[in-house]
Amino acid sequence: MTSTLVVDAANVVGSVPDGWWKDRAGAARRLHERLLVADVPYDEIVLVLEGQAKAGVRAGRDAHVRTVHASRDGDAEIREQARRAGAAGDRVVVVTADRALAANVSPAQVLSPAWLLDRL
Repeated sequence: MTSTLVVDAANVVGSVPDGWWKDRAGAARRLHERLLVADVPYDEIVLVLEGQAKAGVRAGRDAHVRTVHASRDGDAEIREQARRAGAAGDRVVVVTADRALAANVSPAQVLSPAWLLDRL
């Protein structure tokens, strides 16, 4: 069984008050770069970007990280990516602190942004 980690980029970036709001694209790029070298036990990492953050990383695959640009809101895209991975038989974990989103990605496991940041 393969495993997929779906990352709510806005939530992860927003959990650290480091001035990300001044350069959302740059913050997304830095997160993407850190995910490329992260030591996490997942076969695929899906990084979901929305709004201005999409300008920081092109959509597509880089090694084990696949970047997806949300066409609507990020939450809908995160739910869709988790659903697709689950339908493919993957073990799915979503990284978010958004309680409403976390309640709607079942049966995926949900981990906090702090969990991911501790591994980057």
